[in-house]
Amino acid sequence: MAENRTDSPLTLRLGHEELIIRRRYEVLSIINDFLIAIWFLVGSILFLFPEYEKAAIWLFIIGSFQFLVRPTIRLVGHIHMQRIPESRWES
Repeated sequence: MAENRTDSPLTLRLGHEELIIRRRYEVLSIINDFLIAIWFLVGSILFLFPEYEKAAIWLFIIGSFQFLVRPTIRLVGHIHMQRIPESRWES
């Protein structure tokens, strides 16, 4: 089971370190999602006022960039998990 620890949707055996690492990347992803929502919400409100249109555009650009960050966080998390030696998961 250890060789497919990130490919399987169900992990039966989680070590303490693996759980901590997964949670850290999950928290990063959640924070990123909140920031995306904030940028798009504030940008949408600013579009209601013509004098703030340029600021609204920049918020949409920032939010769009953060959509690229989302899969990057997941990919880095998977790579991090794969680089940890198998022997560290067995107890």
